[in-house]
Amino acid sequence: MNWSEIKNLQSISQKEIPFFPADKFFSDIIESVKNGRRLLNYFGISESDKVKIYCLIADDELSKIFIAYTELNRGESYSSLTIDIPASHLFERELFEQCGIIPEGHPWLKPVRKGIAGINPNETQYEFFKMLGEEVHEVAVGPIHAGIIEPGHFRFSAHGELVHNLEIQLGFQHRGVEKLFVKNDNILYQTKLAESIAGDSVIAHSGTFLRAVESLMNINVSKRVKITRAVMLELERIAVHLGDLSAISNDIAYLTGNSIFGALRTLIINTSMNICGNRFGRGMMKPGGVNFDIDETKRKSLIDTINKVNNDIQIAVDVMFSSASVMERLEKTGIVSKETAIAIGMVGMAARASGISIDARVDHPFGAYQFFPIHKLTLDSGDVFARSYIRFIEIQQSVKIINDLLADFQKGELTVGKNEMQKESFVVSVTEGWRGEIVHCLLTDETGRIKNIKIKDPSFNNWFAIALAVREEGISDFPLCNKSFNLSYCGFDL
Repeated sequence: MNWSEIKNLQSISQKEIPFFPADKFFSDIIESVKNGRRLLNYFGISESDKVKIYCLIADDELSKIFIAYTELNRGESYSSLTIDIPASHLFERELFEQCGIIPEGHPWLKPVRKGIAGINPNETQYEFFKMLGEEVHEVAVGPIHAGIIEPGHFRFSAHGELVHNLEIQLGFQHRGVEKLFVKNDNILYQTKLAESIAGDSVIAHSGTFLRAVESLMNINVSKRVKITRAVMLELERIAVHLGDLSAISNDIAYLTGNSIFGALRTLIINTSMNICGNRFGRGMMKPGGVNFDIDETKRKSLIDTINKVNNDIQIAVDVMFSSASVMERLEKTGIVSKETAIAIGMVGMAARASGISIDARVDHPFGAYQFFPIHKLTLDSGDVFARSYIRFIEIQQSVKIINDLLADFQKGELTVGKNEMQKESFVVSVTEGWRGEIVHCLLTDETGRIKNIKIKDPSFNNWFAIALAVREEGISDFPLCNKSFNLSYCGFDL
């Protein structure tokens, strides 16, 4: 395959990205995925009546990324990749929606973020899958929910209490985040925008964006900055995993766990606030560095807190997972097999709970992980139990990572001066957020400004997994299955 071979955060000239005729381009994708590589990102950029279709394929074992593009006229079609690569189904639907390119033979060519009647007069009502039968009924949940979560609609086709199909409709907010990055080229504005892509992944998304920008500016931040960013990323991972263990406990009426894990989460987010003034890490990151240092007092306080949390969580988890009533609800509920997870392109924590050894910190290392290797952790059962328990073992791992990083916390500059971004260049930035793989692709124009950005939150890969996890399950298990993934609405609706 004669595609350009790059690494995570390696910027290249757009002229180095090879063009292939459509037939070869699509056949190369199919062949590459069949040989064990996977689809990292796939998107179109409209230029007048032409559409450039970019594809990035990851070879995780070799830490390589392959990139190429083809070009089609708007409204032109090609034979859908989804037939051979199920993981491409949502990428192709998005390409059709945004650029008008038709994947002929796609089995489920429906809107990704549009189709909401009343917002745009040209949009038609979304057509849901229908099941026929006298005893088949539909249950509709959302888009407005009882809590404060963002809008999303879930349409269940059920026979009695048994779910036969779940269809998920998202995209109610029409946020336009990617367009805002292009519209305003102020780097501080863009950094704040990156923080707002998904509110529970502030450090992950802002770090992903800034590392891409720093690559385009030929900036190499200090080791102290890399360690500080990694510490904040691991604190974010610990905090959300604790919050999810609390929420999962609540959904099964295990109120002891709900209270304990929630209280431990507060200790972690307050630690983030002690460092940068915000519990979710807002304002921590900036181009070329960080805005706040972890001085010796904060370092000692941080270490004391995470070690206390680690000791307390081990006791709480031992009690929780030795409870028969807890395990009865978690085990063998909402199973996604390894084969299914691979086929649909799952990433992150949920994929690792189904036995897939995938973690961008190892496969495509960035920042401090380039000189601080870690081990990938997996479980095999692919059920709610695995998606719960893996949070615990990842918390333990994150505590160890932070302790080890801060033991080697050398003096260094907190900020490196900015340069102009490379002109007509491309870079891909991959980060392992707590939810999974985050991907930002940036292209610059002839003046060095960002002309296109393509963002992929791990929720984009994993929403379909929830629909599969609840099949042949009781409808009352849906909230628990949903919580075990804890996917983002806003991270999806870009």
